[in-house]
Amino acid sequence: MLTVRAPAKVNLVLEVVGRGPEYHDLCSIAQTIDLCDTLTFEPAPDIIFTCSEPELMGSNLVRRAARLLQERCSISSGARIHLDKRIPWAAGLGGGSSDAAGTLLALNRMWGAGLSHEQLVALGAEIGSDVPLFLVGGTVLLEGRGERVRPLPDLAETPFVILTPHTPVTAGKTGLMYGRLRPEMFTRGQFVRAASFALERGGAIPEVLMFNVFEKVAGDVFDGLTDDRTLLERATGRKVHLTGSGPCLYALVDSEDMAREATSQLQKLSRRAFAARAISADRTPLDSL
Repeated sequence: MLTVRAPAKVNLVLEVVGRGPEYHDLCSIAQTIDLCDTLTFEPAPDIIFTCSEPELMGSNLVRRAARLLQERCSISSGARIHLDKRIPWAAGLGGGSSDAAGTLLALNRMWGAGLSHEQLVALGAEIGSDVPLFLVGGTVLLEGRGERVRPLPDLAETPFVILTPHTPVTAGKTGLMYGRLRPEMFTRGQFVRAASFALERGGAIPEVLMFNVFEKVAGDVFDGLTDDRTLLERATGRKVHLTGSGPCLYALVDSEDMAREATSQLQKLSRRAFAARAISADRTPLDSL
């Protein structure tokens, strides 16, 4: 049996720099964190998928990733796959894409498919724009629609507090958010360039550079997001940021003790909150049981 810990991500910087014929062109710095889903894989005659969250059993990128690898590599073997879901979904944390990336890594090994890392990244881009991010991991630069990924120097170890708002998320949330953007909201990649330079110099990104274009429209789409932001600000005493297209929020704090304390405060208010840390690219998601 193989076990994969599939990490979430936060966007430290997220700019949209233009609009192509089919997709917006983005420029972003993302960071994988140790808030993880867990997937287990065992040999089976066919693809058998189960999940701790029944509502995610239908259209799931895990099943799609397994089928795609099976077809491309002419694999006759199957797999019994179970997903223990911990990352909030449809929240901007990339959990579904991470689960797909973990599936490609695990089944490439278990089935002996023999695909290189570059081939897996290319296959992942067919499944979803964020999948290549998780096949690289750590601190990464994303370009294009997100499928072009380049490693950056590791972010200085900084704890995060993650808050998942109560806001209900409608189907097609990401497309809706992109549809709200206007050309005057686009930037030129200047925040990403400056943040990349800061990483190369010292491993930290000044919060003034932690720009997210979706901050401009998130308050109009997600009811109650302003109240959630205030709640997280009070718990951490720090500036609050949106990750991805939202609605998940995060704050950087000075120590793990501060992260745990703030998380505890939020949980006592019946809020779904997590303390997390950045993880580097050299921490493999594959662990044999």
